[in-house]
Amino acid sequence: MATTTRSGEGVDFTSNLGRVYTIYTGGFLGFVILLAVLEQVGVPPRIIGYLFVAFTIGIYALIGIMSRTMQISEYYVAGRRVPAFYNGMATGADWMSAASFIGMAGSLYILGYDGLAFILGWTGGYVLVAILVGPYLRKFGCYTVPDFMAFRYGGDLARVLSILVLMSCSFTYVVAQIVGTGLIGARLLNMDFTVAVYVGLAGILVCSMLGGMRAVTWTQVAQYIVLIIAYLVPVVILSAQKYGIPLPQLTYGRVLQEIAAREQGMVQQGLAAAGQIRAHVAPFLTYDPLNFFGLIFCLMVGTASLPHVLMRYFTTPSVREARVSVAWSLLFIFILYFTAPAYAAFAKLEVYQDVIGQNIANLPGWIYAYGKVGLINVCGVQAMDAATVAEACKKLANHAGILRFGDLRIEADAIVISTPEIAGLPYVISGLVAAGGLAAALSTADGLLLAIANALSHDIYYKMIDKNAPTSRRLTVARVLLIAVAVLAAYTASFRPADIVAMVAWAFSLAAAGFFPALVMGIWWKRTTTAGAVAGLIVGFGITLYYLVGTRYYAPSFYETWGFLSNATEAAAKRYVDLKAAWMNAAVGPAKEAAFRAFDTHAQSVANWWGVRNISAALFGLPVGWLVMIVVSLMTKEPSREMQAFIDEIRRPRGQTVMQEKAS
Repeated sequence: MATTTRSGEGVDFTSNLGRVYTIYTGGFLGFVILLAVLEQVGVPPRIIGYLFVAFTIGIYALIGIMSRTMQISEYYVAGRRVPAFYNGMATGADWMSAASFIGMAGSLYILGYDGLAFILGWTGGYVLVAILVGPYLRKFGCYTVPDFMAFRYGGDLARVLSILVLMSCSFTYVVAQIVGTGLIGARLLNMDFTVAVYVGLAGILVCSMLGGMRAVTWTQVAQYIVLIIAYLVPVVILSAQKYGIPLPQLTYGRVLQEIAAREQGMVQQGLAAAGQIRAHVAPFLTYDPLNFFGLIFCLMVGTASLPHVLMRYFTTPSVREARVSVAWSLLFIFILYFTAPAYAAFAKLEVYQDVIGQNIANLPGWIYAYGKVGLINVCGVQAMDAATVAEACKKLANHAGILRFGDLRIEADAIVISTPEIAGLPYVISGLVAAGGLAAALSTADGLLLAIANALSHDIYYKMIDKNAPTSRRLTVARVLLIAVAVLAAYTASFRPADIVAMVAWAFSLAAAGFFPALVMGIWWKRTTTAGAVAGLIVGFGITLYYLVGTRYYAPSFYETWGFLSNATEAAAKRYVDLKAAWMNAAVGPAKEAAFRAFDTHAQSVANWWGVRNISAALFGLPVGWLVMIVVSLMTKEPSREMQAFIDEIRRPRGQTVMQEKAS
């Protein structure tokens, strides 16, 4: 956001940032209070939902329009004038995507202890950013990650390969964010999921299209304020209501005790079988130690490799500010991540105490609201309405009309946005949470789309096709590509290819295997050669991509090719054969389709190497790619003295930016 002169160019307003965002925060809180009053006087929930969306997206759009620019440096790196504190806040919003806001607490709800792998991996990655990568890319002075790769490794081949990696991980990630906007829009605005996806797309574009990184930066600061308020308010209220202490992080232990007691109570009351409930605090029930720590490793390394995260550190005024910015980023991310386990625990306790054990005929309305968008199943069917659920439960053997633990299945993506309704809080709190989730998804989607569009416009069009293109044409190309990529991502998201957290985890493995060895070795080992980097990138990224796609979309073929590497038990292997036979022998029609789904689902559970799940695919690609990079570098001629001197220079924390950009 920036004040503009008649010429349309931005005026430095960083001295007023504190006042601007203080007024903005006060205005937002006032707006929430106003909506709470309107709810009390009888304004329908649907109207409140529309007001939340209209107000928040309207503010983001206003910031985006006010931040429009025709300067290359402003569009790509916000003029390198973003103070560390605000860059940290913008990075927090950029980072805390729909996966963090919507999906992480849901994963903790379902996985319990094992879900902590996501928190440990995502936060630990920022240590690697601060120590190994971020400040040095800022010292180099690039616009994009492929910019650095092309200069360090000598030309267009490294640039093209980097763009392919960037496109793969960023596109996967942005599809997950647009799925998040669709889920929120479908619930908050009561519209079809596909329509909600394109409504969210419009919100994404107005934030980033005109102003690029400058618009995205100041919009993300505003979005962080919304999302952190929205995330904290419900769980703070629940903590205060139950224990008189408005600090859920301190009451978390008491909630876990009550969950454990309720788990035992459900078994004693016949609402759950003894082996049906997975204790919330028991470790390694979903992920064995290999997959638990492997996932942490992949998420950590992926964090330090994601282009849209690294781009944020190109916007600070100096290398020192980049380092300080990482510290602020960790603080702002910590606030949400420290709260997420408590959020999941409070949500689970509410479901256990107030939903399990209810008469099927008296289930709360929120079950059907989220069932309509495919997030809740009861008695094996999508909870579209009371009649559908009642009919399905009647067909189950020995069902007494009481909701049992095994009857209810809530998708991870539903937990955060449904918790206020589960707990019976006023609808304005539900609207606030949805607005926060929308802010989280929009902020990350903006950064990802900008990373993709900038790579295509700057690294392909300007650097490889037309090096003499004027500024106006470069920015026009960037904006057109931004729209094209956004529409393609929205179209892909409309099919909901997987849950949000899974798609995001894939992106981390792709980034880790594709970028991390080349970035770290390019900065810290002067002997790394172009041939070594290119070979390592191709091999590491290729193995990871092959493992991800093979185990997810071609599981039967993958298993039958690599079954000798699987750790599937004899019983699991036999079940694979039986399910395949059942599918092959089923009559054409719904029965055959159902048989194939069962067969394919089981195939995905056994189609792995040594039991490693596909969300940790970088465990294979990264070390192999790194080893290839070292071996090939040692076998080829070392880089020139000029390049080695350049590497020495970017590792010095003081001094001017190495690659000074042209004035535009």
